[in-house]
Amino acid sequence: MNIESFATGPMWAGFIVFVLAMLALDLFVLGGNKAHRVSVKEAGSWVAAWVSMAFAFAALLWWYLDGTAGREMANRKALEFVTGYLIEQSLSVDNMFVFVMIFTYFAVPAELQRRVLLYGVLGAIVMRAGMILAGVWLVQEFAWILYVFGAFLVLTGIKMLVFAEHKPDLEKNPLLRWMRGHMRITPGFHGEKFVVRINGLLYATPMFLVLVMIEISDLVFAVDSIPAIFAVTTDPFIVFTSNIFAIMGLRALYFLLADLADRFHLLKYGLALVLVFVGGKMLVAPWFHMPVQWSLAIVGSVILISVLLSLKLSARKLSRDTP
Repeated sequence: MNIESFATGPMWAGFIVFVLAMLALDLFVLGGNKAHRVSVKEAGSWVAAWVSMAFAFAALLWWYLDGTAGREMANRKALEFVTGYLIEQSLSVDNMFVFVMIFTYFAVPAELQRRVLLYGVLGAIVMRAGMILAGVWLVQEFAWILYVFGAFLVLTGIKMLVFAEHKPDLEKNPLLRWMRGHMRITPGFHGEKFVVRINGLLYATPMFLVLVMIEISDLVFAVDSIPAIFAVTTDPFIVFTSNIFAIMGLRALYFLLADLADRFHLLKYGLALVLVFVGGKMLVAPWFHMPVQWSLAIVGSVILISVLLSLKLSARKLSRDTP
């Protein structure tokens, strides 16, 4: 399969500079390097900002292509970006539930969570970039790999449906058990430090274990999300930009919704259905080509319905439990 992209070298460079600038702004100007509890207002502002920037990027993409490649190309690529962004953002919500579980298990104080999530975002960007490049190469060299991706997504979605109510036990996590058995670890936190020196010896802090578990969860979810977007587009620029916008907004989304995670318990079922749909779309591609706007409508509808049903059932349960 011959994979082509409309993106030029300056466009790639410009986007990477934009991402680095936003990370630097967060870290050095807006307090990302200082421990503090992120308020709902602050998190909501960042969520709104990242969603707005993602759609502004889509509009800018459409405007550029409309003037250089024609209206049809502009419409198609802009829709591919928005659909890919929605899929990636939706799947990243499941990652948020894992973040909640990790922070709760390690009893990480709220004021220390922001910094470790920032490093998690940095690690996720590097991992996603590598996996996207690998995925693009595989699709280009072996066109049939798309069917493998599709089957994998269908099986993953079915597994998610079956085990939606299952909560992983971090106490039995093999990597965590290995680190505890082979590393010197302090009993308590030392602020935001990942390692400390005590009596001339280096010790890892619980924050280091949290960071490793966050990065591993990012890697696991990338294995699902990267193949999923190839059902929408194989354009490397669209795949990369939609992934990065979703990742950059994940941290703010966590702080906005973490305390409400239990109210979105049906969302896991919606995400599982999205994976099954996306995987099925890839498997039937030789016989049926589904327009991008149909994919956008179906994915958006599934996520919206699962969120609304979650909120409705949560409100009903709350009214029953309230005397």
